[in-house]
Amino acid sequence: MAEGISKIPADAEDTGPKKSFWGHLNDLRAALIRSVVVIGIALVVCLFLSPWIVRVLMYPLERMHMFDRPRPTVTLQIGDTKLGPFEVTRENFPGLPPGDAPNVVFRVGTATVGKEQVATLTIDPAAKPAETSGIRLHNFSPTEGFMVAFHVAIYAALAVSSPFWIFFMGGFILPALNLKERSVIFSWLGWSCVLFLAGVLSTYFVLLPVALRASVQYSQLLGFSSQDWRADEYINFVCKFIFGMGLGFQFPLVVLFLVKIGVLTHAHLTKYRRHVAVLSLILGAVLTTPEVVTQVAMAIPLYLLYEVCIWIAWYWERKKLRAEGGAPA
Repeated sequence: MAEGISKIPADAEDTGPKKSFWGHLNDLRAALIRSVVVIGIALVVCLFLSPWIVRVLMYPLERMHMFDRPRPTVTLQIGDTKLGPFEVTRENFPGLPPGDAPNVVFRVGTATVGKEQVATLTIDPAAKPAETSGIRLHNFSPTEGFMVAFHVAIYAALAVSSPFWIFFMGGFILPALNLKERSVIFSWLGWSCVLFLAGVLSTYFVLLPVALRASVQYSQLLGFSSQDWRADEYINFVCKFIFGMGLGFQFPLVVLFLVKIGVLTHAHLTKYRRHVAVLSLILGAVLTTPEVVTQVAMAIPLYLLYEVCIWIAWYWERKKLRAEGGAPA
C-alpha cells in the first residue's frame, strides 16, 4: 500500500507563498460553500430521479428468496392486476407443466355463451408471474411520500456528489502537505474507496437480502404479520445498512494505520485475534439487524480482512528488518 512513496524525499515540500490564518479561513469557507452548492444541485436532480432510485433500493427486497429452492407457483391475472404468485404443490394442481418449479399464470376473463356472459379461466402461455417478495411498502400520512422522496434524494445526492466535495475539501487540505504526505494520502484514499465499494456491493447484493429475509422469518416466529412495511423506515434501514457496512470495511485501514505509526505490531495483531473475532460480532450486531445470520455474515468478512492485516504487518516488519540488515533476504 505504501510501496510507491519511498522514492520521494521526506523533506520534499512546496515552496508556495504562505497564507495567514484568515486566508486559510477564507479558503475553508470557499470549499464548504462549493461543497454545499454541488450537494444542493445533486439533491434537486435526485429528487426528479427518486422513483428510479426507489426501485434500485427495492432490488434487495426482490432478492429475499434468492437462496430458497424454487417451487411451483400459480398467479391469477385479472386485467392488469396480478394476484400472487402463490406456492402450490402438484397434489393440489396435478395439471402443472413439467419441470421442477413451473410458474403458471391463469388469466381471469369473461366470455359470451349464447345470451349469457360467463367467467373464464385460461392459462396465459406468454405471461410471466411477477417476481415478488410478498412485502408491500406503504405511506401512512399525506406528507410521507414527499419525506420518502427527500430521504432517498439526500442519500443519493451525498453519494453522487462525493467526488466533487472530496475534490473541493482536498483542494483546501493538500496545499498544507509536502509531496510525500500527499502521496500517502492518495494511496490510502484509493484503498479506502476500494474497501468502501466492496462493503457497499457485498451488502447490496448479498447481506441485505439475507437480513430482510431474517427479519421476515423472525416476525413470523413471533406470530406477527410481516407483509406490510412502512416505506420510510425501509428506505432508512437500507441506506443506513449500506453506508454502515461501507464504513465497517474501513476497519483494516484503521488497523494498518496504527501499525504504520508504531502503536501496533505483528505480535499484537496475532495476540488479539480472539478479541477481534468478538469485536467483529459486535459490529455485526450494531450495523445490521440484531440476528445471528446477518451478524455472522458481516463478522466473517471483517475478521478475514483482519487476517489480511496480520499478513501485511508481518510483511512490513520483515521488509524493515531486511533494510536494516537484521533479517536474511
